[in-house]
Amino acid sequence: MPYLYAVQSSRLFAQGAVNTLFHLGITDLCFGSESGNIQDFISSYELLLQQQDTYNHTLKNLLKQGESFPIASREAYKKVGLDGATSIDLTKPNNILGFSYVREILDKQLPIRPLTIKRIKSDYHDTHIHSSIASATSIREAIITKRRSVREVERTIPSATLDQMEQYKSETDIFHDWENYFPLIHYRVMTMSPEELESILGVDEGLEYRLKRTAPHVTNFKDWMQAMKTKRYTWTRLQRMFVHILTNTKKRELELIRDHVPYIRLLGMTKAGQQYIRSRKKKLQVPLITGIGGQVHALLKVEERASAAYYSILSPTMRQQFLHQELEKPIIR
Repeated sequence: MPYLYAVQSSRLFAQGAVNTLFHLGITDLCFGSESGNIQDFISSYELLLQQQDTYNHTLKNLLKQGESFPIASREAYKKVGLDGATSIDLTKPNNILGFSYVREILDKQLPIRPLTIKRIKSDYHDTHIHSSIASATSIREAIITKRRSVREVERTIPSATLDQMEQYKSETDIFHDWENYFPLIHYRVMTMSPEELESILGVDEGLEYRLKRTAPHVTNFKDWMQAMKTKRYTWTRLQRMFVHILTNTKKRELELIRDHVPYIRLLGMTKAGQQYIRSRKKKLQVPLITGIGGQVHALLKVEERASAAYYSILSPTMRQQFLHQELEKPIIR
């Protein structure tokens, strides 16, 4: 998915994912959830539809009182009867994302059947690996924070993924971590005016002044996050803001994805997938893009910036090598 969809809250993430798959002609969408019962999602959607005004009113009031969006949304859900007792528990992250998928499908009456499987053994926020089924959080914690070798998480990820991770670490001698980007983000904030910061996506409600106030006194990213954190702003919300500062993504650029998917960018496919794409190509209502070289769509310019920011912490030679991959044709296997 384009960067602008991927680094968003669940509603916009779901919009990008569901509509991309819709244009590709999928008939079924299956997602993991803590609930594991798709009828609960559908019933909860129908209840929210009936109580939409109450939900919106409650959410607005709680946000005005200084609550963070996740807390305000959770309380608003409870207000309309979505409390987890007779419906899905919308405090759980995979339920929240799954509910956004279902809302997007039903709101737009897309010809897609939603399905779900129950998440087991590992919670989304687990920071420790307990079995072969592990959370992404715990895998990242083991490799990046605890500096363990990739082989120590071997039982939790596919062998192909393991090989790719080992190859990347061997070539670059790095796994990307927030602290790697701290000097770059810090430089941008220190050299930007409050007005320039306010134009960045995610810098809302005076956060530009909080950024300018805290920046001179922090020496690493974790400390900066602690200095920025309040009851209103969640850790994830602040991380998204910092990503947009790093990539220089402006609020006005969000219009590039509002209410529509401008294109489908294909990264790779099997032989069977290639045949399927050929059968669908004439039916596609949006362009199918196989690379970003020579493309002029404004959203692809944002993609190029995001890639440049991601690889900016590598050596010049490695950076050039990986950026060149963005111009290559899709992988076919």
